[in-house]
Amino acid sequence: METSRSEITDLLSRQKAYFADQKTKDLSFRIEQLVKLKAAIKKHEGKITEALALDLHKSELEAYSTEIGILYEEINFTLKRLKGWAKPERVRTALTHTGSKGFVIKEPFGSVLIIAPWNYPFQLALSPLVGAIAAGNTAVIKPSELTPNVSALIKDLLGEIYTDSFIATVEGGVPTSEALLEQPFDYIFFTGSVPVGKIVMEAASKHLTPVTLELGGKSPVIVHKDANITLAAKRIVFGKFTNAGQTCIAPDYLLVHKEVKQELQEAMQEAVLEFYGENPLESTRYSKIVSKRHYDRLTGYLSDGKILFGGNRSDEDHRIEPTFLDSPDPASPVMNEEIFGPIFPVLEFTELEEAITFINGRPKPLALYLFTESREIEKEVLGRVSFGGGCVNDTLMHIATPYLPFGGVGESGMGNYHGKYSFDTFSHSKSVLKQTSRFDFSFRYPSAKNGLKLIRKLLK
Repeated sequence: METSRSEITDLLSRQKAYFADQKTKDLSFRIEQLVKLKAAIKKHEGKITEALALDLHKSELEAYSTEIGILYEEINFTLKRLKGWAKPERVRTALTHTGSKGFVIKEPFGSVLIIAPWNYPFQLALSPLVGAIAAGNTAVIKPSELTPNVSALIKDLLGEIYTDSFIATVEGGVPTSEALLEQPFDYIFFTGSVPVGKIVMEAASKHLTPVTLELGGKSPVIVHKDANITLAAKRIVFGKFTNAGQTCIAPDYLLVHKEVKQELQEAMQEAVLEFYGENPLESTRYSKIVSKRHYDRLTGYLSDGKILFGGNRSDEDHRIEPTFLDSPDPASPVMNEEIFGPIFPVLEFTELEEAITFINGRPKPLALYLFTESREIEKEVLGRVSFGGGCVNDTLMHIATPYLPFGGVGESGMGNYHGKYSFDTFSHSKSVLKQTSRFDFSFRYPSAKNGLKLIRKLLK
């Protein structure tokens, strides 16, 4: 069911009025709301797990580790540090400003819009909300219509603990999203695809609304010949096939040194069998594709290369086995579109320069994963390849620490969040100079006799 433009306009008006009353700026209020949020998630853990299973066939382990537990960590981290983050920050005084005091005040933007995706529909709706609340904003959340059970649960959960003048959930499809983007929000936080991200940015420009865009792209894995192959295989398979590959930072394609290609392929096949059994299509530990449209899109990639392993699928359940494609044509669709599914192209290289050149010839990826035991190779890759974030000798795990910013670069997005970076994203840094009135530097005024001479001495 779509939400009408008039309902959305009225909702935003009420949120702006609520913000104008200054309630959300009170630090104790923010802390109280975060405590409420965690308690509500705890209370509804079972329902959250059930909704994720219905929409995406996520196992309880995957649901807790990637959707629920990661939110507990984000909230706990924020609660412990919020008082320090919110304090005005004193800065040093320049020689030209002797006698003054400079400080930065972190203030909320106001009413923010959070548009969440379907792949981690609970976590990626509420994780930005933690930062929005911590910074003192009101917020409207738009969950994905492709995960209706989670969307309804988010609406019920937030409606149980918050007035919609403070935090509201708006359900609906594309027309609802379009109506939301027409509104003069003070900030927009979007997670989703590159094409939709461009639409969001264009809409935001009409109101000069600042945005954070958490997008995607084709995130590469480089496995050098000196890597720990057995461990690399397990960590790559974990990163690629968690949520059936429907992860924005999932390894999208593999660049492996020719000398260890066969060994790595065999080790990855063993890892798939260990994780999901002989028949992943029947495994309770393996997710499904979110919709028929995405399932049909993914099955089209299966003809873009020789299948090394996997390839079986279930049209009825929208499930595709973990599948490895051997050396697809670089011009093929599977090598030019974000896969966002359990299909993994495998390419080889003989010199590291080939891998770096290949990656740098494409749009900047959201993530990069490098497996090597060489400090020199690590330095070379990290220094020469631009990407949002990533890991050396692992996959995905950089997203799970609140101490690191998460975000893209170039086509993979702009802005970042997690931990203090979330607080900063949803805060405006207001700079203030408090000048002394005990004395005055009169040489700055137009009538000063030796003004230019003194200014030249100070500013040289």
